[in-house]
Amino acid sequence: MSKTKGRITGLDFARSLAMFGMFIVNFTVITGAETNGPNWLVRLTTLFEGHASALFVLLAGIGIALMTRKAREGHDHQLIGDMRIVIWKRALFLSIAGLGLYMVGWTGDILHYYGVYLFFIGFLISFPKKVLLIITIVVVMIAQCIQLTFDVFVGWDPGALYMDYVGFWTIKGFLRNLFFNGYHPIFPWFAFILIGFAIGSLDFKSNQIRRKLLLVGVIILFFTEALSKILISQTSSVLTMEVAEFLFNTGPILPGILYITSAGGSALIILIAALYITERFTKSKLVASIIASGQMTLTHYIAHILIGVSFLEWIGRAEHQSLTFIYSFCIVFYIVCILFSTLWQRKFSRGPVECLMRYLTK
Repeated sequence: MSKTKGRITGLDFARSLAMFGMFIVNFTVITGAETNGPNWLVRLTTLFEGHASALFVLLAGIGIALMTRKAREGHDHQLIGDMRIVIWKRALFLSIAGLGLYMVGWTGDILHYYGVYLFFIGFLISFPKKVLLIITIVVVMIAQCIQLTFDVFVGWDPGALYMDYVGFWTIKGFLRNLFFNGYHPIFPWFAFILIGFAIGSLDFKSNQIRRKLLLVGVIILFFTEALSKILISQTSSVLTMEVAEFLFNTGPILPGILYITSAGGSALIILIAALYITERFTKSKLVASIIASGQMTLTHYIAHILIGVSFLEWIGRAEHQSLTFIYSFCIVFYIVCILFSTLWQRKFSRGPVECLMRYLTK
């Protein structure tokens, strides 16, 4: 498998693709372009919604598994403890960075959630896979129960098209947003990092394992999507279409059981495809450049908010835009990220924000 200094570059390639998907979703939402375009582009955009972020979080779980593999397989309790400290330091860094972005107006931030995912996974890195599977199921079931018994839209301001969360900086509002009704709440999003951690314990160099993961991903994705459509069509006359879609949709709002399985299946497919692509095109400069951008996703994530959004505001294109413009902008912005990553890596092994995080959390 193609590696750079011991790194599985297929994961970086997949991470870069997830980053591009997040660009599409985030720039679409903030400019209000969700339905302003041809039907095929609207449908394409819905495929990115929730799936890009899910892949991003799943890859984080894989990264934690690879990072701690030596300690876990050697049953080295001292090293496992050291790894926990490193994970928790990075969790704190990401949480602070994410809340900083929230303070400057980016209410769709994922980093502070990401930091909490890392905080909790730090406690679980020595747990057996069966226990992690049980915890994953429990997390998803709790999330589904919460959605059925509580008003999950409490706190959101409908007048701001659910972009503003009232009371976010209060203890009650913050915990409510963090655990069950934010953009990426612990219940059920923590399931993705648990799934990634379990997958990361497998041998990615094995073609047999990769084929099995790909098959599992395809079966889960298509079965879930088919089941969703059947359940909605068969129950809409009794429950009303709104309730049926609420219960059985595979979209990220609200993220129920079918969303977790659908997004998990698509994430597996993209992951395995990325592994094969980087293995097949090891000498491709384009693939190498995409890999480089995947190794700097934290830098690019922050840049697309502080630079990308600011640029749109500067040119007067931050509102009421078309999907055609957004896709064009995202492609150009993504290319700039790739070029920057390629040039940066000629002198530095890590991106600027990644270097800062490593320095502060070593």
